[in-house]
Amino acid sequence: LTRAQWLPQLRALSGRYRCVAIDLPGHGALADEPFTIARAVEVVREAIETEVPAGRAVVVGLSLGGYVAIDVAEAHPDRVAGLVLAGCSAEAFGPTALPYRFFRTLLLRAPARAQGAVNAGFFRLRYRRSTSAPIIEAGFWGEGGAAALGLLLGRRYLERLARLWTPVLILNGALDPVFGPQGEYWAASCRQGTHVRIPRAMHLSNLD
Repeated sequence: LTRAQWLPQLRALSGRYRCVAIDLPGHGALADEPFTIARAVEVVREAIETEVPAGRAVVVGLSLGGYVAIDVAEAHPDRVAGLVLAGCSAEAFGPTALPYRFFRTLLLRAPARAQGAVNAGFFRLRYRRSTSAPIIEAGFWGEGGAAALGLLLGRRYLERLARLWTPVLILNGALDPVFGPQGEYWAASCRQGTHVRIPRAMHLSNLD
């Protein structure tokens, strides 16, 4: 997905906070840039430095964005005031890597037009038009998503997250079968961690 998935939060919070949503490499406005962890971290850092040149930001990420947020906090702790990590409380190794591998294979092999049609139908059925229409209009970026999933395979995050002094809020949809079960454990592993389960929400917890 693209930064359009954060429009509900931007609408709700921009009156009180300075809120910025960005596209990661391989997605949306940055679709022409190959996804790498290093470049994704720099894109987030650049956004923080542009918006708050002398300050820090609470970095919020869902799924892939959550893993990138951890990398940002590790690489640039002076720029991160806190983390909100949604749907990323698992690591892609051993049996846990199977969902990552399956989804990556699906993104690589399914025709882009078919992926777009299925995704558009899903968002139209599940969400109100004010939420779904901007997401559909921004497009779906399976190639970038597949590249990112490939780089997450075997990459460790929990031990690195546990070393950070940054306050961490871990969010999970109560109906997210991959990431939900480990959320409490991940929060407990952080120096300053809190876990919240969102009732009736699945993986796209910020939209649900």
